[in-house]
Amino acid sequence: MANVLNIDDYDLEEALKIVADFGSDRYGYVVTPNVDHVIRHYQDRQFRSLYAHASYVLLDSRFLANTMGLFRRKGLRVCLGSDLTASLLSKVIEPLDVAVLVGGTAAQAQHLRATFGLEALHHIDPPMNFIRDPAAVEACLREIEALSPFRFCFLAIGSPQQEIIALKLKERGTARGLALCIGASINFVTGVEKRAPLWVQHLGFEWSFRLLQNPRRMAKRYLVRGPRIFFLLPRIDLRLRRHSALPGEGKEISGVTLAPVLPTPTTPVSVRTTAIVGGPGQAA
Repeated sequence: MANVLNIDDYDLEEALKIVADFGSDRYGYVVTPNVDHVIRHYQDRQFRSLYAHASYVLLDSRFLANTMGLFRRKGLRVCLGSDLTASLLSKVIEPLDVAVLVGGTAAQAQHLRATFGLEALHHIDPPMNFIRDPAAVEACLREIEALSPFRFCFLAIGSPQQEIIALKLKERGTARGLALCIGASINFVTGVEKRAPLWVQHLGFEWSFRLLQNPRRMAKRYLVRGPRIFFLLPRIDLRLRRHSALPGEGKEISGVTLAPVLPTPTTPVSVRTTAIVGGPGQAA
C-alpha cells in the first residue's frame, strides 16, 4: 500500500494570502516538507501523525517538484518556507502584531525587530535538546501560550522538534494564532546563512549550495540520507489539495470538489509517482 502524503497546491503568492488571513481566533500550524521530511514521513509513523494534524502542508522542495514534473509531466506548486517567512516579515506583519520566535538567538530576534519594525516580537530560546526533557517542553509550551493570542509563532527549532511543539499546542487547545514550522529560515533572513543564487534555486539544486557551504554538517543529510528518496518515490502517493477562501465553500479543480479551509480537506487530487532514476538532492 502506498504511503499517502497530502500537499496543499499553492505557490508563494497564494499561500501568503491564506496565511495572512488566518487570524488569531483559532489555532493552526503550517509544515513545509522538503525531501528529508518526505523520507521521514515514509519511515516514521509518529512523524506522519505530526503532518496529518497540520492545517497546511506547503511543498518546500523545488528539486522534488522538478523531478515530478520531468518524470510525470505533472506540475507541483512550490512555496519555500524561507520565502514565506521572509514575505510575512516584510509584507504582512504590522509593527504591533504579536509574533513569537521560538529558537534562534537573542541577536537574531533583535535583528528582526530592527529590520522589520516588529515592536511586539517575543523571543523564546529553549535549551539544546529540550524536546527530550518533559519539564523543558512544558516550560516552552507555557511560554508560547502565555503570549497567545499571537498572529504568528515562528518555530525555528528544527524538525521534528518544531512539528512536535506545534501539535502539542493544538492538543492543549489554549494557543490562538498560526504557528509555522520554518527550520533554518530565520538564519537566511538574518544573514547567518547565505541562500543559493536564484538560478540555482529554480533548478532545484539549492541543496548542493548548502552542502558546499557546510559539508561537514550537511553531508549526511544530502549524500547519505537524501538518495533514499529515489527508492521511496514509487511507494509514495503525493496528493494535491486546495482550500477554499471561506469555510463551507468548496472549490472544484479537475472535476473534483475540494474541501474548505476548515476542516482540513480530506478529498484530495491524487498524483502517483513512478520509478525515478537519478542522483541525490534536496531543497533547503
